Amino acid sequence: MSRISIIQPAEATGRLKEIYEQLEKQRGQIAEVHKIQSLRPESIVKHMELYMEIMFCKSELSRAQREMIAVVVSMANNCSYCATHHGSALHHYWKDEEKLRKLRANYREVDISGNDMALCQYAEEVTLRPQNIEEVDPTAPLREIGFSDAAILDTTLVVAYFNFVNRMVLSLGVEIEQDGGANYKY
Repeated sequence: MSRISIIQPAEATGRLKEIYEQLEKQRGQIAEVHKIQSLRPESIVKHMELYMEIMFCKSELSRAQREMIAVVVSMANNCSYCATHHGSALHHYWKDEEKLRKLRANYREVDISGNDMALCQYAEEVTLRPQNIEEVDPTAPLREIGFSDAAILDTTLVVAYFNFVNRMVLSLGVEIEQDGGANYKY
């Protein structure tokens, strides 16, 4: 149950109504993570701009790798909302429910490439132990296996973005949609 007031689509007027209509047209439905921002409509727009830039920009990271990182960060933060949404998006690429189940339970048990494993380890380390960053360079393992600085930046942006969204979802009590986000277009 949401911990703050939400303006539902049927109650929306003005700019919020425009934003909701645009989201529904583009994404298939209005996600609860967007409704939670209804008291600040322009934050929804900026949120979507940031999301699209981080998750869909041209990158050395594949879309599947970015969704995989999203799931690892969300699981590390116990954010089932984001893990569910981005697990669904990752399933679109992996097409392997068992592999996805293992990723959610413990990414170390998933049969993935060494590069993907390094991305998962980085995502978990930066999420759970940010205080260690000054002592140990978490980017070193990525660089050692050939990730460029641009790829490391893209990885860090995905990790940081999902830590931001996970905290918003968890602190404000965002619940998964009744359909589990099944009608949301990624």
